[in-house]
Amino acid sequence: MNPLKRIAFVAATSAPARAALRELQRAYGTVAPAKADAIVALGGDGFMLETLHRHLRKRVPIYGMHRGSVGFLMNNYSVDDLPGRLARAMPVTLNPLRMTTETVSRRRRQVLAFNEVSLLRETRQTAKIRISLNGVVQLEELICDGVLVSTPAGSSAYNLSAYGPIIPLGTGLLALTPISAFRPRRWRGALLPDGTRVSFDILEAEKRPVSAVADSAEVRDVARVHVAAEKRISMTLLFDPEHNLEERIIKEQFVP
Repeated sequence: MNPLKRIAFVAATSAPARAALRELQRAYGTVAPAKADAIVALGGDGFMLETLHRHLRKRVPIYGMHRGSVGFLMNNYSVDDLPGRLARAMPVTLNPLRMTTETVSRRRRQVLAFNEVSLLRETRQTAKIRISLNGVVQLEELICDGVLVSTPAGSSAYNLSAYGPIIPLGTGLLALTPISAFRPRRWRGALLPDGTRVSFDILEAEKRPVSAVADSAEVRDVARVHVAAEKRISMTLLFDPEHNLEERIIKEQFVP
């Protein structure tokens, strides 16, 4: 990779992240993200997702360093030889999901998600959801707490907690995973080609309200949701060779 000389530093609001920001700025200076060759994000995975969304239009590579609670998308923190680490870093290209929602009141919204799109019941009552793939109904009624669609990069996050499969990078797949399914009780979800358009129709939407969440953006009281990979948009994450994302995803499948 070409040398990344102009570095912008951004940090979460936590004390460790702010302390790291000051330390790195003293050591290397800083430029505005709009003028940077690379952005260094200091925090956890939540802050990394926030950084990806915030700098989506700039399309500059982002190198994360772990100063938060969860650091699956981050590299280890060190102030030493940052330009050298950036020069040796391995790029990973991420394509987000595009979530298109229509609420009960017929309001429409589109949001991007790099990890997953999740549908979640809003009340004590279970949700009832019809699932269609490319316009064809595949599951007439899923009674559940919710359901999600995950990218490979997000498959080791909420998807894994819901007992969904971990997906290696580059496989061209998405995970469709139920959350606490009651009926059909034995349905464990599906692996889908990443060109699949997934549609969810909320049954009894007013009685059993459902919210749709794309990473951290939430739309409440949805009536229908469409999810598809957005291949026209991409962001680049940088990883140290010894901690590359592909290897982490593989290793996560062998964690006891």
